[in-house]
Amino acid sequence: MRILVGCEMTYEFQYPTTLIAMLNIHSSRFSDLERPDYILTTPSVPLEGYRDSFGNWCTRLVAPAGRLTLKTDTVVRDHSENEAPPDTGATEALASMLPTDTLLFLLGSRYCETDRLSEIAWNLFGSLPPGWSRVQAVCDYVHDRITFGYEYSRPTRTAAEVFEEQRGVCRDYAHLAIAFCRCLNIPARYCTGYVSDIGLPLPHSPGDFAAWMEVFLGGRWHMFDPRNNSPRIGRILIAYGRDAADVPLTLTFGPNSLVNFLVTTEEAPAIAR
Repeated sequence: MRILVGCEMTYEFQYPTTLIAMLNIHSSRFSDLERPDYILTTPSVPLEGYRDSFGNWCTRLVAPAGRLTLKTDTVVRDHSENEAPPDTGATEALASMLPTDTLLFLLGSRYCETDRLSEIAWNLFGSLPPGWSRVQAVCDYVHDRITFGYEYSRPTRTAAEVFEEQRGVCRDYAHLAIAFCRCLNIPARYCTGYVSDIGLPLPHSPGDFAAWMEVFLGGRWHMFDPRNNSPRIGRILIAYGRDAADVPLTLTFGPNSLVNFLVTTEEAPAIAR
């Protein structure tokens, strides 16, 4: 399947302002791109690319005063009609046996306060069999407890506040599930990217970026999506980190207004042979 993905964002700036964008598809999917997903700007400005401490590709620029539009798109060859079946036999590892590069994802972070949620996590999930089924129980709990709504979006909401308020958007679902997993000594990291509505009944909501998590079980990272809690077609990673603070789509160093936001994730026509 060929999937067209991309985004367009227009900002207004009061004066020249530095901006960092994290909009390019993750290097793990480079071989699936039919063309590079270059970032284009209007007006044209110099761009500087670099990798952050997690290996995500970032772009730094200085936006001029006035309007600036960022745009990127590409076609991704998605080789499966749906996501891989669950690896229900994947096991947890003792903290003493975990690879050292996973230990960072056991720690509390800006949006995932393990200190506030540890007792709750162990009361809810501590008696369950360790491994895949326990992580799935976390996702089931978060999915069923939290009410989704774009009107509930708040950039400062933490995992503990999600638990108390019982509402939020996909990043809130991910933060709460990540925090619970870390409390249970299961490494978990925050992921952002594209998730399509391909194959789902109409009507579809407007396009948007999505958040999910990856959990380290059985010696490798596995995807879990507490917001949708079901397989999806066209999940395409952009970046991962400890939580949303590590992987903002854009980070601006001065006042601005977002005046246009468009995200595309849709099936592209097959190539005639």
